[in-house]
Amino acid sequence: MERGLCVKCKGRLFCGLHKCPLLEKKKNYLKIKERLKDEFIAYTPPSIFITWKKYPKVDVAPLASFDNSKKVSFYDMPENWFGLDANKIISFRESLIMPYKSFEKEDAAEPSYELLEIQESAMTIGSLMSEYEIKEKPKLEVSFSEYYAPVGPKAEMKRFDLLENPKIPRKVDYLNSDTDAKASDAIYELYNSGFQVSYLSKILSIGTLGIERKRKLVPTRWAITAVDSTLADKLIEEKIKNYNKIDCYKIFHSEYLENTFYILLMPYEWSFEQLEAWKAGSFWNRSNEEVEIISDYELYEGRKEYAANVSGAYYAAKLAVAEYLVKEKIQASVIVFREISDKYQIPLGVWQIRENVRNAMKNKYVEFNNLDDALLHLSKRLSVNISAYTKKSVLIDKIKKQKRIIDFF
Repeated sequence: MERGLCVKCKGRLFCGLHKCPLLEKKKNYLKIKERLKDEFIAYTPPSIFITWKKYPKVDVAPLASFDNSKKVSFYDMPENWFGLDANKIISFRESLIMPYKSFEKEDAAEPSYELLEIQESAMTIGSLMSEYEIKEKPKLEVSFSEYYAPVGPKAEMKRFDLLENPKIPRKVDYLNSDTDAKASDAIYELYNSGFQVSYLSKILSIGTLGIERKRKLVPTRWAITAVDSTLADKLIEEKIKNYNKIDCYKIFHSEYLENTFYILLMPYEWSFEQLEAWKAGSFWNRSNEEVEIISDYELYEGRKEYAANVSGAYYAAKLAVAEYLVKEKIQASVIVFREISDKYQIPLGVWQIRENVRNAMKNKYVEFNNLDDALLHLSKRLSVNISAYTKKSVLIDKIKKQKRIIDFF
């Protein structure tokens, strides 16, 4: 589901029957509508949104904002949002207008002048003043998704022009020009050069990386997961599997936006599992009266199939954990416990999973000598009975049956 639901009538935001409590004020929209004309000048954060429902035809939207240029860049940098409440995030994301134009996915390989300008705007660091021409004023609505951050009013675009020269980093410009480099290699090289994950997903989405004839426009939700997955797998294969295993059990914790995370590191070779408990009444579990636990996992060899149960959250958490292991130069088997409160009524994107787990790995951990003690500690802190998790967990079952040399002394 990608439309936000009103918690009163379960219909669209701003159904007209009452003031929707999900957003701060409807007047924000009215201010935007007053300034929107058939032609208008606004800033792009820069931010690109690409739809997926009509794929291989996609709608490409260089998002626009009337806010001050110094503020706008922040509106599409989820790495800097941790700690902000949901209403604050929604309030600035809802102000991002989506003027869109349709393209075929293959158009990225030989872009028109207009698509080329949109690509350049996505590669830019910092905001850009741009001119838009739209066919009609957008409807007052917001799109929500488990994958991407909320986006605001949508309107079909007739024309897009950059009014400033794009400031594209030299490294990005070089890899954009390198039409023989694979997209996955380019992403990893840029990541190691310090570029943020959210930026990398945008330039992958708009089709500026990869072998020339294979470059494509990639829907935003797919690009986010592709970057998380690509980077995590590269870190695991090229670094983590070469490190020594930890010699104890460690538990990390973070809580934010009605999501609670406990991350358990265990002294075994790399494997990963994510267990998610959706409380009754939460966004994806409204119809059930009991908690629902879903999971996905991978062993040392990794997984070939998409983690369809946990979906994008799996790859976001996996990357955050992999970053920590690389930083500490250690190897471990990992279980992520995620509990979603019944107060979590609208999804804000997988960025909050990635940043929540990143935050957990920055916090102090507690240490244990054996799995039973670690699980006992978790049982006193998780709101769902630990037995519900252990029955679902493949890794716990596997480790309980696996003996280490130290266990015989």
